[in-house]
Amino acid sequence: MSINEDSLPKTFPDIGLNQWLVDALAALSIKAPSEIQKACIPEILKGKDVIGSAKTGSGKTAAFALPILQKLGEDPYGVFALVLTPTR
Repeated sequence: MSINEDSLPKTFPDIGLNQWLVDALAALSIKAPSEIQKACIPEILKGKDVIGSAKTGSGKTAAFALPILQKLGEDPYGVFALVLTPTR
């Protein structure tokens, strides 16, 4: 599936992240989401299963970790996540 980049959200608040996460990212000098984050985070926050593929260094780890952290912040006892990563 290809994604039309013009239709993707532009900022972390636009993709649904809470302000405390946006502030934490800003403190780490991360100002804007990468393409993989723009495509995956909104779907993950909706509770959908996501398979994402992108180059090394593109922000894949944050793409799955940020929604997990947000859900943990909302309900620390109700989050279940399974992250599968292939090896070479």
